[in-house]
Amino acid sequence: MAVDAAVQRVLAGLDPEQSAAVTAPAGPVCILAGAGTGKTRAITSRIAHRVLIGQVVPRQVLAVTFTARAAAEMRARLTALGATGVQARTFHAAALRQVRYFAPRLLHGRAMPELLESKIRLVTAAAARTGLRTDRAAARDLAGEIEWAKSSLVEPGEYTVAAAKAARETPHEPARVAEVFAAYEQLKRSGGVIDFEDMLRAAVWGIEEHPDVAEEIRNQYRHFVVDEYQDVNPLQQRLLEAWMGRRDDLTVVGDASQTIYSFTGATAGYLIDFAKRHRNAVVVRLVRDYRSTPQVVGLANAVIRQARGAEARLRLDLVGQRPPGPEPELRIFTDEPAEAAAVATRCRSLIAAGTPAREIAVLFRVNAQSEAYEKALADAEVPYVVQGAERFFERPEVRQAVVAMRAATRSLDGAMPLVEAVVQALTATGWSPQTPPPGGAARERWEAVAALVALAEEYAATPAVLPIGDSASVQRAPTLADFCEELARRAAAQHAPAVEGVTLASLHSAKGLEWDAVFLVGLADGTLPTIHARTPEQVEEERRLLYVGVTRARQWLWLSYGAARSPGGRQRRPCRFLPQLDRSGAAGTGAGAGAGGAAVAGGKSAAARRPARIVSCRVCGATLLAGAERKLGRCAGCPSDLDEELYARLLDWRARAAAQQQVPAYVVFTDATITALAERRPQRAEELLAIGGIGARKLGLYGEAVLALVAGAAVDEIVAEKKF
Repeated sequence: MAVDAAVQRVLAGLDPEQSAAVTAPAGPVCILAGAGTGKTRAITSRIAHRVLIGQVVPRQVLAVTFTARAAAEMRARLTALGATGVQARTFHAAALRQVRYFAPRLLHGRAMPELLESKIRLVTAAAARTGLRTDRAAARDLAGEIEWAKSSLVEPGEYTVAAAKAARETPHEPARVAEVFAAYEQLKRSGGVIDFEDMLRAAVWGIEEHPDVAEEIRNQYRHFVVDEYQDVNPLQQRLLEAWMGRRDDLTVVGDASQTIYSFTGATAGYLIDFAKRHRNAVVVRLVRDYRSTPQVVGLANAVIRQARGAEARLRLDLVGQRPPGPEPELRIFTDEPAEAAAVATRCRSLIAAGTPAREIAVLFRVNAQSEAYEKALADAEVPYVVQGAERFFERPEVRQAVVAMRAATRSLDGAMPLVEAVVQALTATGWSPQTPPPGGAARERWEAVAALVALAEEYAATPAVLPIGDSASVQRAPTLADFCEELARRAAAQHAPAVEGVTLASLHSAKGLEWDAVFLVGLADGTLPTIHARTPEQVEEERRLLYVGVTRARQWLWLSYGAARSPGGRQRRPCRFLPQLDRSGAAGTGAGAGAGGAAVAGGKSAAARRPARIVSCRVCGATLLAGAERKLGRCAGCPSDLDEELYARLLDWRARAAAQQQVPAYVVFTDATITALAERRPQRAEELLAIGGIGARKLGLYGEAVLALVAGAAVDEIVAEKKF
């Protein structure tokens, strides 16, 4: 009975597609999961369901993913679902564990070689050996090429041909890179060290060349799950096949539209061809988006709908499940500094209106774009954190806080509520839960420790589970000692809590994350798509990168670029993947439009070939794209200076003019044009023509009447004189 109840809890709340994925029979299963469709819930529920019904033994399941954070989240969810004992690891962590275990047997008692944490030092030495002088940035680029080659199963002697076939943008002539690659391998062998790719290869070699190792591993792991399968590279795929042997109990989850790591050797080909490779595979599509509003989902669909190439064959048309929200905002600024300043101002407004800073992200194509936003946010006194900077658990203030909490486990009352105990322990370090210090490094340190308190609050809401036998357990409130153990696990996996600050991150590092409000900035051709994207395949990957960025937003989305890099600089074109402008400058809503009402570049309409008249917001200076905003002459979010008395007279006059001409009121002027007239109060015919919706014809019909009304004339007077 208890098992039946647990099974029902696992299945409760799943949508039909998720349920189909969870209950699919043993064997090859491919889950095509769009952004925000609950893929992690689906795969963890599938594992837990199979465990609970006795179909699999937990310790015989190996779930692999690509980041320590994702693996930690998977383990936490599986534990909560009652599937303890399942191994959830990254490819590298799983391989390292196996290589270390079998090293004495494979190396005949010799110690396992030291594992390189970074290739930079050896690559620099290898380059020097070939006569090539490099700085740290150049060495990093060379290391990236070597990683791509090794992940793609390319040897030094094969590199030149392979790089040409893959259209690699190499940091030096391919032949020189091949020389550095060969020298790097020699230095590595002579130094008795291995890199991460060697470690994966060692795991493959141990299985393929040693039947006893293969038998032991395949007896241990009989059921496999691979998350983010579109990111698998040839070396990882070979390791997966070595693990499986002749078995086919494999569940893969992926989204070809989020394939953005091809430059590292990742390929969506294994996901695309899964049904061909496994003829009896069950394929399930998850398309219900629970993350983003329909407006954000609509724009995402519009961006990816124009995709071409192999990945586009598995394109999913997402269906938003959340209540409607604001339309995505599109903004063009005179230059990048103006764009950064406007983003910082809007971030400050969002925070003042109640959006937590940690729920706001500014995303860009390359890390070099970060500096302008760091400065603008600092000038606006908006706290921020840079994604991928110093690791959270390695920060001095965090290490000090963890030491203080460990010490407090020996002195504080063990029955004290967890959060109270954490705050008391941290107070001893000089940290105060009261108002944080103003700006700068002190504020950043305070926020880092505050993140630990927030994590404690979250952890306190989850009862600790204590096993009391083979199949029974009891629950109790977690203690400070439990929390310290949780922090140790997170530190080992680099599973850091969110720090209270606006996140600055590259689009690549933002994958897998989400925020309430997202700014996609620097969306100019040459930056996105990057100038280095020359082949159709590379351009399509840039389109997918924008798609990933759009789908990070839950509620509010801003897209922008500076028309020039610096004040007075050369003008640039907007990102070709963004919505086009029609003749009036409004975002297109024709056949190319998605649910969000925005058409995508790439169509062949006359509007796409005709430049639109640039209209700037008279309040903040941003270029206006939406038709209603262009008529108003300001952003929808900028303050209005509406003359309400004039607005009322204009509405009265429009109603009478429409009645006398026997036409609907909007035929005379739309509501947006009436509002613009009441805000801008034109004094001359030239000023009337500057308002959207008023051309030469309407100027001739209604210009005299409107100017008279603006000057203070009564509606009765205008109507009596028939100055329509």
